[in-house]
Amino acid sequence: MDRKKFIKKTILGTAGIATGSSILRAKNVNPKNSTYDKMMKQVGFNHLPEDAGITTKNGNGMQSILHKADTRGHANHGWLDTHHTFSFARYYNPERMNFGVLRVLNDDAVAEGRGFGTHPHDNMEIISIPLEGDLEHKDSMGNTTTIKQGDVQVMSAGTGVYHSEYNKNKDKAVKFLQIWMFPNQQNVTPRYDQISLKDAHLKNQFFQVLSPNAEDDGVWAHQNAWFHIGNLEAGHTETYEIKASGNGVYAFILEGQVTIEGQALSKRDGFGVWNTDTISIIADSEAKVLLMDVPMVG
Repeated sequence: MDRKKFIKKTILGTAGIATGSSILRAKNVNPKNSTYDKMMKQVGFNHLPEDAGITTKNGNGMQSILHKADTRGHANHGWLDTHHTFSFARYYNPERMNFGVLRVLNDDAVAEGRGFGTHPHDNMEIISIPLEGDLEHKDSMGNTTTIKQGDVQVMSAGTGVYHSEYNKNKDKAVKFLQIWMFPNQQNVTPRYDQISLKDAHLKNQFFQVLSPNAEDDGVWAHQNAWFHIGNLEAGHTETYEIKASGNGVYAFILEGQVTIEGQALSKRDGFGVWNTDTISIIADSEAKVLLMDVPMVG
């Protein structure tokens, strides 16, 4: 997979950047709007899942937690139809706050010509994975880009950034995953990157879409995390090796049915596994799976 150069790396000037009537300061976003502070107050620094729903397999200490698709938080704002795997906005469930440093997993559908207006973030790694349609991104670093199915986008909010996201299509909704991770470094220079995945069509393998390393396949993030996507044919089996000690894997089923470590899973189910070095995956039908390999403690 060929790497794209960063679209732009911009050091935010000390005078700030005007975005409409809002001003982005060099050091941070307005403290009242701090993304990191809001999320961290809810979770705390030990990012282990809550006890409810956790199962332990006999013999090897492996632990897991299941989030069925129909148990997610849901909101339909007309222009936005969204499902929240973890607590977000008006959906709050103290037993569904995070999986390790993985804090937000939103399954969004944005109506024709609509979108998220300009808003701030800081100290968060924000990953967008389009599933259908075309999503336009604009930010205070000067980027104006469009991402579509087969692309992956990352934004390190760092010291502070403003951005907006809109559905460029006038005839259909755009669907995408919005994923947030706590970073392993705070107050970094904000940065943006996106790539097109030339291997996205390949079958029966998990291809890397994100890692901690700028030279690896996929985009990179300020976190010891690896994301992989697999397009699997029915009957395919796979053993996934967790990339770092202390990491767990959160599997999100995009399409089809799979069995992971004996747990049957269907479209939009989420399943987290930790305290193990590997996980077994069996495709019970043609399936598409996102694996998010993340630290369990920040």
